[in-house]
Order: sequence, then C-alpha cells, then structure tokens
Amino acid sequence: MERTHESEETIVTTKRHPLKTFSLGIQHVLAMYAGAVIVPLIVGGALKLTPEQLTYLISIDLLACGVATLLQIWGNRFFGIGLPVMLGCAFQAVSPMIVIGMKDGVSAIYGAIIASGLFVIVFSGVFGKLIALFPPVVTGSVVTIIGVTLVPVALRDLGGGQGAADFGSPLNLILGFGVLIFIILMNRFAKGFLRSISVLIGLIVGTIVAAIYGHVDLTPLKEASWFHAVRPFYFGTPTFHWSSIITMILVAIVSIAESTGVFMALGKIVDKEITSKDLAKGYRAEGIAIVIGGLFNSFPYTTYSQNVGLVQMSRVKTRDVIFVAGGLLVVIGFVPKIAALTQLIPTAVLGGAMVALFGMVVSSGIRMLGGQVDLNRYENLFIIACSVGMGLGVSVVPELFDVLPDGARILVDNGIVAGSVTAIVLNLLFNGFKNRSDFKTSNSISEAEEAA
Repeated sequence: MERTHESEETIVTTKRHPLKTFSLGIQHVLAMYAGAVIVPLIVGGALKLTPEQLTYLISIDLLACGVATLLQIWGNRFFGIGLPVMLGCAFQAVSPMIVIGMKDGVSAIYGAIIASGLFVIVFSGVFGKLIALFPPVVTGSVVTIIGVTLVPVALRDLGGGQGAADFGSPLNLILGFGVLIFIILMNRFAKGFLRSISVLIGLIVGTIVAAIYGHVDLTPLKEASWFHAVRPFYFGTPTFHWSSIITMILVAIVSIAESTGVFMALGKIVDKEITSKDLAKGYRAEGIAIVIGGLFNSFPYTTYSQNVGLVQMSRVKTRDVIFVAGGLLVVIGFVPKIAALTQLIPTAVLGGAMVALFGMVVSSGIRMLGGQVDLNRYENLFIIACSVGMGLGVSVVPELFDVLPDGARILVDNGIVAGSVTAIVLNLLFNGFKNRSDFKTSNSISEAEEAA
C-alpha cells in the first residue's frame, strides 16, 4: 500500500519498498533514454566527430540529463518547480546546432547554448509577458518548421549516410525501412510502457539484424574506457556569434512554451496548483541546466513529456522516483562503455527511427496549430503559410542571401530563425497582442494528458 503526502513545497512518499522505487526510476530512464542518446548521435554524426568524441558527447549528455532533472525536482526557493518531471536534451535544437556547427564551428554551438541559458535565467521572472510573443500560431509554426527541416536528414541517414559508399544499398533500405515499420507496428499493437519505448526497442532489434549481416562495428565499444572524468570545454572554448545566439534563444523560448504545458499537466496530475512563481522557478532551473550543458559541451535541456505519461500510468506521483532516475543518469554518464553501446547502431537503422521521430515533431506542430489555433481565421492561415514557407525555403535554398552583408544575414541565413521571425512579425501585424490568451492553459493540459 502506498500513500503520499503533498504540500506546497514537498511531495514525499510514506510507504514504498526501495526496490520498487528503483524499478520505477529505471522505467523513467528507459522511457527517455532513446530520445536522450539519439540527439548526440545525430549531431555528432552530422559534425563528423570521431568515435572517441562521440562517446564523450553521449556520456556527458546522459550525465547532464541527470543533473538537469535533479535541479528541476529540487524545488527550492530560487529554482526548480518541484514536480516529478524528467529533463532531456531539447530535440528542437538538433537542426539549429548542426547548422551552427557547420557554419561557425562546434565552439559556436556552445557559446550560443550558454547565452540562451543566461537569457532564460535573466528573464525567467518576466517570461509570462515574453510568452505573449509566442502564442500557439507562432509556436506551432516554429515546431512544424523544425520538423520539416529535419526530415531530409533522416532520409539521408536511412540510405546509409550522405557520402557513404553503400548509400541506398538494398541492405541499408531494408534495415532503415524495417526499423520504421517495426516502430509503426509497436505503436499499433503494443500498449503502455512497451509502446513508450518502441523507438528504443526498434533500434535494438535493427542493430541485432544488422549484426547478423556483419553491419555492426564493435571498435568504439572495445576502445571505450570504463570510467572518465568530466571535462568542461571538452571541444574548446565557446565562441559567440549573434546569429547563432539568436537561433538558440528562439529554440529556448519554444522549449519554455512547451514546458509550460507539461508543468500545468503535471500540476493537475499531482493536485498541485501551479503559480507564476512556480513557473518562474521552473524556467530558471531549465536556464541553469542549459548553461551547464554549454559549459560541459553537451546540449540545451527541457522537460520530456513522455515521462508525464509514466507518472499518469503508474499513478506514482512522488519525486523520489525521479530522484532515482536522475541519479542513475548521472552514474551512467561516468561510464563511457555504456555510452559506446549506442554507437553500435548503424546509420541506416538510426535513420529509420529518425523518420518516425522527426515526423512526430512535425505532427506536434500540426497538433498545436489544429488544437489551439482558430484555423477558420484567414489571418492565422496566412501567418502559418508564410512562416512555414519562409523557414522551409531558406533551409532548402540557404545560398539565397549569400550576397547580403553578415549583419543583415542574422535573421535570414537560418530557416528556423527566418520562419520564426516571420511568424512573430506577422502575428503582431495581424493579431497584435489580442490573442495572447490563445495560449490556453486548459488546452495545454488536455493536450499533454492526451499525449500521456
């Protein structure tokens, strides 16, 4: 029998066997593990990192996920919302990080991450006003743009990776589409927890099949050490470029907007009223986590909505389970052998899973637009059309603005920035601030609960 006691600052368990708490913590780790390791695999692969560098990136990412989670559930008077929430690398940052890394170098990625984290910390107290610039019509358009620009990356990996000698080979196509079909079937027929880790299971099954055909390289696993120390600025001292900083600030704002819905949903699940002060502390914790990610050369971090589903399904609403999960991630982060296991996944297998994941990013944007935006208003349709069109167009034809001076290209040389600025400006032009209430808490709650 399990009972919980809830107050304004604490949610604690009075009765539960430690082994049960530990198993529930492992379940939360597994639910977010696939998303946590896929981001460094995608970014590291696109930036041509060495196996040793990629192993470090995965390890430090898992460790930072744990630290970020512990900061958020702490719930002290300065930061942390104090809810049973897991944090992981922000998936919407994948495309911007790749673009920044290819344009200005890896060091610029981490300068932009640190700057965006400081931005969130400084403005956490007034974010309720800033969020008015990002009503659902803007946020949904930005999320849709991010997903659309990522799909080509997934398809290139499904073929074996851009420039690969065996690109588009029958084996790569079988592995890639096989994993995608497997994930689809899991989501059709599996239930509950198995369904929530369908991507992870698909990656494991796909890797086993690839190993049977001799398509798995064990070198990274053999060369990885059992323990490593954390090293700040592993990839070099951060550099700061305005265009990169603006890009990551936009990503951070979108993440904050999505986190708001998760916080509200969790508050309802655990019967805790979420105040503006609670939200500010939650934003501040995310900002601190983002800065830590930049300092240790990992990623920006945000709330993971898939773990809200586990809270609701298990009916275990206490923070001790999330504390165990965060601690496990920290421990795993110090063991490169575990991180190296993820490098065994062939590119084609990863690409098959990425098609589903990136497609879900697109569908998330569409869901936000369809569920929270009045699509009967021509103005909203026009905002979506122009912003998505601009974002996709700049991503497909990035050389369009090469003749412009560097200062003028800040807002136009990145599809996400161009689309986001277009959405913000058009929304202010057509709607002003009159639709700031469109960011409906009730809708956010119902959306998150339905996804859970």
